[in-house]
Amino acid sequence: MYRVGQKEVDAIAKVLLSGELFRYHRGGQCERFEKRWARYTGVEYCRMTSSGTTAIAGALMGLQIGPGDEVLVPACTYMATAISVLAAGAIPVIVDVDESVTISPKAIEKAIGPQTRAIIPVHRWGLVCDLDAIMEIARKHQLLVVEDCCQCVGGAYKGRSVGSLGHAGAFSFNYFKNMTCGEGGAIVTSDPETAQRAGCTVDCCSFYWSGRDQDFVPFAANGARASEVEGAVMNVQLDRLPGMIKAMRRQKLEILAAAADTGLQPIKANSLEWECGTHVGFLLPSAEIAAKFAAATGGFVTAKTGRHVYTEWDPIFANQGGHHPKMNPYTFAANRKCRRKYTKDMCAASLEILNRAVLIGNHPDHKAADVKAKIKRIRQAAGELL
Repeated sequence: MYRVGQKEVDAIAKVLLSGELFRYHRGGQCERFEKRWARYTGVEYCRMTSSGTTAIAGALMGLQIGPGDEVLVPACTYMATAISVLAAGAIPVIVDVDESVTISPKAIEKAIGPQTRAIIPVHRWGLVCDLDAIMEIARKHQLLVVEDCCQCVGGAYKGRSVGSLGHAGAFSFNYFKNMTCGEGGAIVTSDPETAQRAGCTVDCCSFYWSGRDQDFVPFAANGARASEVEGAVMNVQLDRLPGMIKAMRRQKLEILAAAADTGLQPIKANSLEWECGTHVGFLLPSAEIAAKFAAATGGFVTAKTGRHVYTEWDPIFANQGGHHPKMNPYTFAANRKCRRKYTKDMCAASLEILNRAVLIGNHPDHKAADVKAKIKRIRQAAGELL
């Protein structure tokens, strides 16, 4: 959570005092945010959801991903990415990341099999994937792309907002993100049919409030609606976002320039001037040096967060993809040809990179003196360890 203040308090109070907490009413806060976020990300449609996880799952379902399909996911992401694939009834196939700490296009190409139908490139820690290469692979093999933008809110790739280059995108607005309402998320797409199906995953009963569409038969789905309180907060947060991203990008470029003569190897950037700038990262010569560098600079080793590496995805390794044995995608007859076996060393190349990669956080409220102090720690650590 970067900035929350009196404006959010006032927006919440206005909603509460109005008595209009349910999202379906004229001039509602959720509807307003959806229109604004669609414009901001450069897409036609946006639907708020209860979380980033429901946003990813809704995007997949909107694209009609389901049993019999494999979806490629990176070895470094929050488990929700893989869990969302299972929620759609499909099977996640884990592939390596490269030195950008995001999914490797070469690994994607190598991993594509007869059942592969989609790719989820995950823009991690404000860093963006190599979308030119990924979209070219997708076109070549006729695969769908769902951008997981949950940790890259406000980020862009070569001038285009993340979430707008794939067939659909998913965002998270939980406590740890660049914009937050505590929890929450959004699905974005420019395809009307995808948007309609994705919207049904969020609220299969929306026709009660918005009217029936004779050309669309709604399907049963769990509810994932956002409330007007969340919409109100997000409208204020969106006002704050551009300035925060600009500040963090500026900090990152300053830090990288100041460290250029230290011998440190920056983490590979796929679109440096357009990513969020929330973290500056370096790839150290060894895991041992990385651990010491992280401790000295206030950063963290990307393999050691406790939740962002595939080896920590217990339900995946246990093949427990549903609450009931007969609703477990790993046992579906349609998924028998899908790759369903995982080993802890299956992405050893990723583990080697992640154990050497260190990220150091930026903050939009850091002053010039804060950035200079950070640069001093980085340079000192580099001098002592390299």
